[in-house]
Amino acid sequence: NVLAGIGRGQLQVLEERIAARRNTYEYYEQNLGDLPGIEFMPEAPWGRHTRWLTTLTIDPEIFGADREQLRLALEQQNIETRPVWKPMHMQPLFSGCEFVGSGVSEDLFSRGLCLPSGSSMTEGDLERVVSAIRSLCPTAEVI
Repeated sequence: NVLAGIGRGQLQVLEERIAARRNTYEYYEQNLGDLPGIEFMPEAPWGRHTRWLTTLTIDPEIFGADREQLRLALEQQNIETRPVWKPMHMQPLFSGCEFVGSGVSEDLFSRGLCLPSGSSMTEGDLERVVSAIRSLCPTAEVI
């Protein structure tokens, strides 16, 4: 009952939260989308993404650093990021289970990074993240 009450209360601010998350995504895409080797998850033409989490993939040969190097460099600047979710078949619990796949999930896990995306992030927070990422790309113009 308590969780249902909290959920109903959250519905009253749902559109506001979605708008904030979409603005965060748009800020990142506008300010990092020109970096070589960075690609953001596109929005399907048949729907509206809530952008509850902003993720990107990194091509290390083009960007100049891999996902983990970038994650650790951001961590040194007290910016919390994390890899995208580890595929289930790579989890220790499921290591002996049969798996059918094509390598897509493994690739996304190895190259995917989740950026700070909270709906309460300020423009200053976003600028700090963008500046830090741009400073780590050898060919980027720092803004």
